[in-house]
Amino acid sequence: MPVTAKLSRMFYERFGDELTNELVDWFNQVDATYRGELRELNELNFARFDAKLEQRAAELDAKLEQRTAELDAKIEQRTAQLDAKLEQRIAEVKAELHAGLAMLEGRLLARIGVLEGGLIGRIGMVEGRLTRLTVLLWVTLVATLLGVLRLT
Repeated sequence: MPVTAKLSRMFYERFGDELTNELVDWFNQVDATYRGELRELNELNFARFDAKLEQRAAELDAKLEQRTAELDAKIEQRTAQLDAKLEQRIAEVKAELHAGLAMLEGRLLARIGVLEGGLIGRIGMVEGRLTRLTVLLWVTLVATLLGVLRLT
Protein backbone atom coordinates (compact mmCIF):
# COMPACT_ATOMS: atom_id res chain seq x y z
CA MET A 1 0.00 0.00 0.00
CA PRO A 2 1.78 3.13 -1.19
CA VAL A 3 2.05 6.04 1.15
CA THR A 4 1.74 9.36 -0.64
CA ALA A 5 3.92 12.14 0.60
CA LYS A 6 2.16 15.32 1.63
CA LEU A 7 3.89 18.57 2.23
CA SER A 8 2.70 21.47 4.30
CA ARG A 9 0.59 24.21 2.76
CA MET A 10 3.45 26.68 3.32
CA PHE A 11 5.65 24.58 1.03
CA TYR A 12 2.96 24.78 -1.71
CA GLU A 13 2.68 28.54 -1.30
CA ARG A 14 6.41 29.17 -1.43
CA PHE A 15 7.33 26.82 -4.34
CA GLY A 16 4.03 26.56 -6.13
CA ASP A 17 1.68 23.69 -6.81
CA GLU A 18 3.41 22.44 -9.92
CA LEU A 19 6.89 22.17 -8.41
CA THR A 20 5.60 20.80 -5.13
CA ASN A 21 3.44 18.16 -6.91
CA GLU A 22 6.45 17.21 -9.02
CA LEU A 23 8.54 16.85 -5.85
CA VAL A 24 5.80 14.73 -4.20
CA ASP A 25 5.59 12.53 -7.33
CA TRP A 26 9.37 12.14 -7.32
CA PHE A 27 9.29 11.10 -3.62
CA ASN A 28 6.53 8.57 -4.38
CA GLN A 29 8.51 7.17 -7.34
CA VAL A 30 11.63 6.85 -5.19
CA ASP A 31 9.55 5.18 -2.50
CA ALA A 32 8.01 2.76 -5.02
CA THR A 33 11.44 2.01 -6.48
CA TYR A 34 12.90 1.31 -3.05
CA ARG A 35 9.91 -0.84 -2.16
CA GLY A 36 10.32 -2.86 -5.36
CA GLU A 37 14.04 -3.27 -4.78
CA LEU A 38 13.41 -4.24 -1.17
CA ARG A 39 10.83 -6.81 -2.31
CA GLU A 40 13.29 -8.24 -4.88
CA LEU A 41 16.05 -8.31 -2.28
CA ASN A 42 13.76 -10.09 0.19
CA GLU A 43 12.75 -12.61 -2.48
CA LEU A 44 16.42 -13.25 -3.36
CA ASN A 45 17.32 -13.66 0.30
CA PHE A 46 14.38 -16.00 0.81
CA ALA A 47 15.39 -18.01 -2.27
CA ARG A 48 18.97 -18.31 -0.93
CA PHE A 49 17.66 -19.25 2.50
CA ASP A 50 15.33 -21.83 0.95
CA ALA A 51 18.20 -23.27 -1.14
CA LYS A 52 20.44 -23.51 1.93
CA LEU A 53 17.64 -25.09 3.88
CA GLU A 54 17.09 -27.65 1.10
CA GLN A 55 20.84 -28.33 0.93
CA ARG A 56 21.09 -28.83 4.69
CA ALA A 57 18.02 -31.04 4.70
CA ALA A 58 19.59 -33.15 1.95
CA GLU A 59 22.86 -33.31 3.91
CA LEU A 60 20.98 -34.39 7.02
CA ASP A 61 19.10 -37.03 5.03
CA ALA A 62 22.40 -38.34 3.65
CA LYS A 63 23.95 -38.40 7.12
CA LEU A 64 20.87 -40.13 8.49
CA GLU A 65 21.00 -42.78 5.78
CA GLN A 66 24.73 -43.28 6.37
CA ARG A 67 24.23 -43.55 10.12
CA THR A 68 21.34 -45.95 9.61
CA ALA A 69 23.51 -48.11 7.35
CA GLU A 70 26.29 -48.07 9.95
CA LEU A 71 23.87 -49.05 12.70
CA ASP A 72 22.42 -51.81 10.54
CA ALA A 73 25.94 -53.13 9.93
CA LYS A 74 26.73 -53.02 13.64
CA ILE A 75 23.48 -54.79 14.46
CA GLU A 76 24.23 -57.48 11.87
CA GLN A 77 27.76 -57.90 13.23
CA ARG A 78 26.54 -58.10 16.82
CA THR A 79 23.81 -60.55 15.83
CA ALA A 80 26.38 -62.75 14.11
CA GLN A 81 28.61 -62.62 17.21
CA LEU A 82 25.69 -63.52 19.46
CA ASP A 83 24.68 -66.36 17.13
CA ALA A 84 28.23 -67.70 17.20
CA LYS A 85 28.36 -67.48 21.00
CA LEU A 86 24.98 -69.15 21.27
CA GLU A 87 26.02 -72.00 18.97
CA GLN A 88 29.26 -72.42 20.94
CA ARG A 89 27.38 -72.50 24.23
CA ILE A 90 24.86 -74.97 22.84
CA ALA A 91 27.73 -77.20 21.70
CA GLU A 92 29.31 -76.95 25.18
CA VAL A 93 26.02 -77.83 26.87
CA LYS A 94 25.54 -80.78 24.49
CA ALA A 95 29.05 -82.02 25.25
CA GLU A 96 28.44 -81.69 29.00
CA LEU A 97 25.10 -83.46 28.60
CA HIS A 98 26.65 -86.31 26.61
CA ALA A 99 29.44 -86.63 29.18
CA GLY A 100 26.91 -86.69 32.01
CA LEU A 101 24.78 -89.24 30.21
CA ALA A 102 27.80 -91.43 29.53
CA MET A 103 28.77 -91.24 33.20
CA LEU A 104 25.22 -92.11 34.26
CA GLU A 105 25.14 -94.96 31.77
CA GLY A 106 28.41 -96.31 33.18
CA ARG A 107 27.10 -96.08 36.72
CA LEU A 108 23.82 -97.68 35.70
CA LEU A 109 25.59 -100.56 33.94
CA ALA A 110 27.82 -101.08 36.96
CA ARG A 111 24.82 -101.05 39.29
CA ILE A 112 22.95 -103.43 36.99
CA GLY A 113 26.00 -105.72 36.99
CA VAL A 114 26.06 -105.73 40.80
CA LEU A 115 22.32 -106.39 40.96
CA GLU A 116 22.60 -109.09 38.33
CA GLY A 117 25.41 -110.78 40.25
CA GLY A 118 23.37 -110.65 43.44
CA LEU A 119 20.31 -112.00 41.66
CA ILE A 120 22.28 -114.84 40.08
CA GLY A 121 23.70 -115.69 43.48
CA ARG A 122 20.25 -115.81 45.05
CA ILE A 123 18.88 -117.87 42.18
CA GLY A 124 21.81 -120.27 42.69
CA MET A 125 20.98 -120.52 46.40
CA VAL A 126 17.32 -121.23 45.63
CA GLU A 127 18.35 -123.81 43.03
CA GLY A 128 20.53 -125.52 45.59
CA ARG A 129 17.71 -125.63 48.13
CA LEU A 130 15.26 -126.94 45.53
CA THR A 131 17.74 -129.60 44.46
CA ARG A 132 18.28 -130.70 48.08
CA LEU A 133 14.53 -130.74 48.72
CA THR A 134 13.94 -132.70 45.53
CA VAL A 135 16.62 -135.24 46.45
CA LEU A 136 15.21 -135.45 49.97
CA LEU A 137 11.71 -135.94 48.55
CA TRP A 138 12.90 -138.71 46.22
CA VAL A 139 14.86 -140.40 48.94
CA THR A 140 11.86 -140.27 51.25
CA LEU A 141 9.57 -141.53 48.47
CA VAL A 142 11.92 -144.35 47.52
CA ALA A 143 12.37 -145.33 51.18
CA THR A 144 8.61 -145.28 51.74
CA LEU A 145 8.05 -147.25 48.55
CA LEU A 146 10.65 -149.83 49.53
CA GLY A 147 9.11 -150.05 53.01
CA VAL A 148 5.70 -150.64 51.51
CA LEU A 149 7.05 -153.26 49.08
CA ARG A 150 8.76 -155.17 51.88
CA LEU A 151 5.68 -155.30 53.91
CA THR A 152 3.65 -156.75 51.19
